[in-house]
Amino acid sequence: MPSWEGKSKGNKLGYSIFIGTLRYGGVLPAYVLLRFVAAYYFLFSYSSSRPIFQYFHTRVGYGWWRSLVSVYRNYYVFGQVLIDKVVVMSGIRNRFTFEFEGEHYLREITAAGKGGIMLSAHLGNWEVAGHLFQRLETRINIVMFDGEHERIKKYLSSVTGERNVNIIVIKDDLSHIYAINEALSNQELVCMHADRFLKGNKTVAAPFLGADARFPAGPFLLAATFRVPVSLVFAFKETSSHYHLYATPPREYHGRRRQGVETAVQDFVQELEVMVKKYPEQWFNYYDFWEIPEDK
Repeated sequence: MPSWEGKSKGNKLGYSIFIGTLRYGGVLPAYVLLRFVAAYYFLFSYSSSRPIFQYFHTRVGYGWWRSLVSVYRNYYVFGQVLIDKVVVMSGIRNRFTFEFEGEHYLREITAAGKGGIMLSAHLGNWEVAGHLFQRLETRINIVMFDGEHERIKKYLSSVTGERNVNIIVIKDDLSHIYAINEALSNQELVCMHADRFLKGNKTVAAPFLGADARFPAGPFLLAATFRVPVSLVFAFKETSSHYHLYATPPREYHGRRRQGVETAVQDFVQELEVMVKKYPEQWFNYYDFWEIPEDK
């Protein structure tokens, strides 16, 4: 069964080179440097290029040549969103503009005084969205795997500063469940990805882009258990300096737990498929995302 390994690629030297370029030259020179880095991954990173090529060719439906070109463009856009994250979070001068579509839905959640859950995926630039949602004037908690190397995390924190959101780390002892419960009890927002899982985690299968894929059951189980408003949120890079943020109308899942989970999964996958088709080159899952039948 395909699953994510729980670690992010990159190293401290690579981050330091880009951050130095950003500090002394700005965003444009960093983007120029990025073209060479993207070309390196395109040529030499078979382990991630193979599944992303198959995604373009088999799931999106591109021809062989267009799929190959899209692999490079995908690496390049991925590098751009990483650079943009550092720029936005560290306050480096930039010309980024942002369009918020559905922000009033999130304000409805905060005004209701029940807390709420925002679900997203490794599609687009969630870090930018999470940072900008500070304007909602409520405490935001981001649930995540602690998959980055500690040295890189410390280095990035020294550049961008500590996130002005609360991080809830997923742990084997399930202590993160109590932290999420406390956050929702305090009428806060809890944000999490709902597209990746580690080996051994409980999953839910759903048809996605023409084939079965597995999604982590945890986020949807939380939505059905706590019965708070849930909105699906995404942020996409549309030009070199413009982002488009989306939020869906909030929905609560009041059915029996299993029914609530299934409904939540269906809603998420349906919206995810719409967004993937709209921004196919901003899919950033570099492993075999789709379920492989046991007999193959």
